[in-house]
Parts: sequence; structure tokens; C-alpha cells
Amino acid sequence: MGYVLNDEQRAFRDVMRRFVEERIAPHAAEYDRDQVFPQKSFDACVEMDLPSLNVPAAYGGAGADMVTQAIMAEEIARACASTSVTMLISKLGMLPIMNFASEEIKQAYLPRIASGEIQASYCLSEADAGSDVAAMRTRAVRDGDSYVINGSKYWITNAGISDTYTVFASTDPDARGRGITCFLVEKDWAGVEFPKHEDKMGLRASPTGEVVFRDVRVPLSHRVGEEGQGFHIAMHTLDRSRPTIGAQAVGIAQGSIDYAAQYMTQRQAFGHPISDLQGLRFMLADMAIRTEAARAMVYHACATIDAGDPDHNLSYLGAAAKAFASDTAMSVATDAVQLLGGYGFTKDFPVERFMRDAKITQIYEGTNQIQRVVVAKQLLG
Repeated sequence: MGYVLNDEQRAFRDVMRRFVEERIAPHAAEYDRDQVFPQKSFDACVEMDLPSLNVPAAYGGAGADMVTQAIMAEEIARACASTSVTMLISKLGMLPIMNFASEEIKQAYLPRIASGEIQASYCLSEADAGSDVAAMRTRAVRDGDSYVINGSKYWITNAGISDTYTVFASTDPDARGRGITCFLVEKDWAGVEFPKHEDKMGLRASPTGEVVFRDVRVPLSHRVGEEGQGFHIAMHTLDRSRPTIGAQAVGIAQGSIDYAAQYMTQRQAFGHPISDLQGLRFMLADMAIRTEAARAMVYHACATIDAGDPDHNLSYLGAAAKAFASDTAMSVATDAVQLLGGYGFTKDFPVERFMRDAKITQIYEGTNQIQRVVVAKQLLG
């Protein structure tokens, strides 16, 4: 089943493409090289009111449909995957708030996310609890009208940059997955620390680090959902976020195709542009075919979210789209490096950055091995 963009979505895509070329692309290599938060690019996105797309209109956002949000992620990732994830991470951090928090908490945080005043992060993974979420060791102990959290989270996007952290902690270790609870924590609260940032292969302009909680006192008002509901909240959130990681992967793939095609028409070999060589033309065609299939899967999963998951197969569709799109991005970016030959292996050309950035899309928000577990579980009942 395909999904065809409507007139409004196509117009938005065209506006985004021009915006990215003018305001995002010129800074991408610099931020990747320096491994710093892409502040100019983020500020440009705020000027374009892009953070508001992810927030419902009732809380000051634009309330854009998920397909439109996917277009945003894809178009930015065509030039800078790090800036793309910067636009996605606050949505990931705030999805539990949108769907499970009290009205008071929604009103306190969502309008500021929509305006770009603050950013949010999502704290689920730990050093020994990545794919096995139920093995988490971060503890939250009830103490009167508050909880006290101790533990650490690894691989946290925007660690130290974001103003809020949606934290999953065990309130009943013996219950494993059924004993996890969700909380909203502010950066400046006593005991919140950011001791380590990772030196990463790709997505280098998107800070990734450890977040440590030392006797962090969280008011009862900042518990998200009920005690023991955290695992359900985490999975519900990832189902609705994974398709936009697929969109990011599609953007990386499309950026790779765009650059490789341009290069092929200009590079001469044997007295002709290499675009005349049938073997290379077929490589480029296969790259485009796989990317178009990935885009269709991503849009279908996003449209399923917009429709309210009527067939109850969003977990399956989101996992399939994320896995296929990210595998496609890795394959396409690698082929783009090959098409540029020795030049593709240098940092003077963006395809090596696309290849490094593509890799993480196969790993974060659930490895592609875990996505296949989800798909197989749906098929086998």
C-alpha cells in the first residue's frame, strides 16, 4: 500500500528543500568536524517554527500530521543527519508527556517545546540495558510526595543540551518490565549530572552522553502515568517514533543519491562522463529503487499513526519501515562512496559523512535485530 502526498505536503516538502539548502547544508561539514551542537542550524529551524510541528495545537504547536513530520526529518537529513535528529529528539522526549502525563505537566512543558525555548531528551537505555529494557538498574524509590532516583543512562541524545529528561526507572525491581515507571526530570535539579560525552563515528554534531542521577528528588506531579506503566509507555512511544527514524534514514539515502548522480555527470573517464557507463548507471538506479521503497514504507507507517492504528499493526509496520529504511541508507551511502571512488573516501566530499551517519540508524531506537524480532512476533502470533 502506497501513500501519495497531498498538495499541502508537497508544498511543505518544496519549502523545506529550499530552506535546508540555504540554512542547513552550509554548516553540516563544519559541525560534523568540530563535533559540537549545530546551534546555527537549530536556530534556523526555530525561525522556521519547525519544533512546533511535533506538538498538538492545544499546547501551542502546529499539530502537523506524522507524514509531514517525516518529510521534515527526511529533508533535513538529506543535508545534515545531526540536525535532523535534533528536531526529532524533543518529540521522542515529549511523546510520553503528550500521551500519558497530567494536564498540568502538558501545559507546563509542551508550549515551550513548541516554541523552541526548551528541548527534551529520552532516557531509557543503560550500559547493560539497551535492547533488554527490563534489565535496567536505575531505581526510583517513593518518599512521601516525591521519588528519589539513582542510576545512570547511556547513549542519551542531547545529553547536557536538553532542558528536560524523560527518565524510565524501576520502582519494583522484582517485577522487571512490570515494575518500570516513567518520570519527567529537569536538567537543573540537584543530582543531575552529565559526566561523559561519546566520541562517535557519525552523527557527530548531535551530542550523545551519559546522564547520571544521584539522589534526584522528583515531585509526584512529575511521574508520567502510573507506577509500573513505564514499559508500556516506552514501547508505545517507540512505536510512534521509529517511523521518523526511518524518514531520517531515507533522507540520508536520498542525499547520497543526489550527490552521486551529480558527481557522475561531471567526472570523466575513458573520454566520457562516468554516467555513460551502464554498470554505474544500474548501481545508481538500484540505489534509487530501494530508497523509493523505503520512503513508501515510512510514509505508510506514519499515515497509520495519523489514522489511529485501525488494524493494530503499527508495531509491525514501524519496525519494518525503520529496519528497511536504515538498511537501505547504509547500503545506498556505501554505494555512493564507491561511485565517487577515491574521492568518496575523503572528507572533502559529503558521502563519507552520509555513510558514517547512516550506520546509527540501524542501531538506535531499537537495533534492526530487535525490529526483526518485532516483525516475526507479529507474523507468528
